[in-house]
Amino acid sequence: MKIGNVELDNPVFLAPMAGVTDLPFRLLCKEMGCGLVYSEMVSAKGILYDNKNTTELLQVAAEERPAAIQLFGSDPEILGAMGKKIESYPIDIIDVNMGCPAPKIVKNGEGSALTKTPELVGKIVKALVESQSKPVTIKFRKGFDDAHVNAVEIAQIAEENGAAAVAVHGRTREQYYSGKADWEIIRHVKQAVHIPVIGNGDVFTPQDAKELMEFTGCDAIMIGRGAQGNPWIFKRTIHYLQTGELLPEPTAEERVEKALRHAQMLMEYKGEYIGIREMRKHMAWYMKGLPGAAELRGRLNVTEKMADMEALLRGYLKKQG
Repeated sequence: MKIGNVELDNPVFLAPMAGVTDLPFRLLCKEMGCGLVYSEMVSAKGILYDNKNTTELLQVAAEERPAAIQLFGSDPEILGAMGKKIESYPIDIIDVNMGCPAPKIVKNGEGSALTKTPELVGKIVKALVESQSKPVTIKFRKGFDDAHVNAVEIAQIAEENGAAAVAVHGRTREQYYSGKADWEIIRHVKQAVHIPVIGNGDVFTPQDAKELMEFTGCDAIMIGRGAQGNPWIFKRTIHYLQTGELLPEPTAEERVEKALRHAQMLMEYKGEYIGIREMRKHMAWYMKGLPGAAELRGRLNVTEKMADMEALLRGYLKKQG
């Protein structure tokens, strides 16, 4: 499939997730065949003021491309100017976050708050489309709350203003990540626009992905929480969509080896002090469902050295026999 002029190998994408989809994790997902990776959300104002942390979030490796950078902000002029500023970066798509439910983001009129003012959505998309040559996409939710379900309207406005694709999460902002994602709204969006529609919400297995695509008719699916501690989901989902065959889930040993590689990549990228602390949450996801996972997680959560983390995991495997 294509988004604008960007050719993609398959329709199974990694959703942007703050604190999760950093460079090391994106590379691991790409190795598993992920069709398109998205960065953590990047502040347009942070780019404007050359914020050090923001600059780090904009780093993209050649091996992970095609890759999308997700911007957030609410000022069309600033977003357009920052789109132009990063046009020369090794990125392929510029996405705008219009779905983040976090109170501090919403309070500033950004993220999912943008969908409360559809005319502003149009201005933002137009400003980015006109400022640079990369395809522009947006990611948004079903609506702000049950009284304001306007995903179809937002998608149509995005298309009218030049967006190359839209991604729809089937929950309202007020739901956060609770309850069940409404795939019906994704189907309605798909029927209402001519640009590619990416479905998002409650894809935790290859079977979920197939069901979402068949039910909604969407062009691609985006996996978020289902990929946490589980980069294999991309390989397994792509294979299942292409062949109907379900590959086995990773073994305990495979999980440990991948987790250790992930940890090593994080240490090299962010240094041991930060890397080990950020890796703790990933370790909990990698080990979820394994025998004795709760006890192992408790011990991993207090490790401060890569060597200690590795010793714990190797010891766990040995104990499991």
